[in-house]
Amino acid sequence: MQVHYLEIVTPEVDATCAAFAQLHGVTFREGDPALGNARLAALANGGMIGVRAPMLESEAPVVRPYVLVEDIDAAVAAAVKAGGEIAYPPTELPGHGKFAIYIQGAIQHGLWQV
Repeated sequence: MQVHYLEIVTPEVDATCAAFAQLHGVTFREGDPALGNARLAALANGGMIGVRAPMLESEAPVVRPYVLVEDIDAAVAAAVKAGGEIAYPPTELPGHGKFAIYIQGAIQHGLWQV
């Protein structure tokens, strides 16, 4: 299992990016519109970390790992079979691949296919 994208949703984007930069020596680039204007930094495994503000007033802060999968439709089906509830179905992100979100045990889990 490999985390391809680690998403942090917070109202304190600048402070969060500054802390990661100081603690881990990473550099965040400007927001990517395809990822909700998340500011991105590279992970050592080739993945990314994205820090963004909530896109809706009702969106709560969350840390959501997206695990890399070969077949997102099969992975979503397996998550549902295991009792997961689909929060966001497989969706294409131009230039990034496909993602989906499911909830299991009140925890949000992300899936990512490149």
